[in-house]
Amino acid sequence: SGQQTAGSRQPSADSGQRAAFNLQPSTFNLQPPTFNQVFAFAVLHHIPGRARRIRLLRAVRDLLRPGGRFIHSNWQFLRSERLRGRIHPWEEVGLSDEVVDPGDYLLDWRRGGFGLRYVHHFNEAELASLAAETGFRVLETFYSDGETGDLGLYQVWKKDR
Repeated sequence: SGQQTAGSRQPSADSGQRAAFNLQPSTFNLQPPTFNQVFAFAVLHHIPGRARRIRLLRAVRDLLRPGGRFIHSNWQFLRSERLRGRIHPWEEVGLSDEVVDPGDYLLDWRRGGFGLRYVHHFNEAELASLAAETGFRVLETFYSDGETGDLGLYQVWKKDR
């Protein structure tokens, strides 16, 4: 049986169940707008589907006061030959390329055993589109991390009203 935590259901490691997350501010008894800044480092690229990402970003926007900032990073694994070598075909989990979005990948996880994880590869244009659609304006973009200094795409978004 799964352990309950705020906003999520954590399945046991061998249950074969999936975790479900409720990303609404009401889950955490927050009265929006609450924050001047919200941070999401290495989070957004693990949220599958544009519709889910839009729901999450709108929830973040609702938590921010006018003028608030959303600061986030997204993994740029396609810039690394080593990390590109970790990409697995969707067929390994019973899916095909036709049922996932462009930019969706399945990568292996090698720490503490073998596993597979969903990762979406964002570019600046896609992030700008998401920002505009969810009521943000992109203030700053920069790359950092990894040996080459470009494995993380960082952005600062502003909620204008």
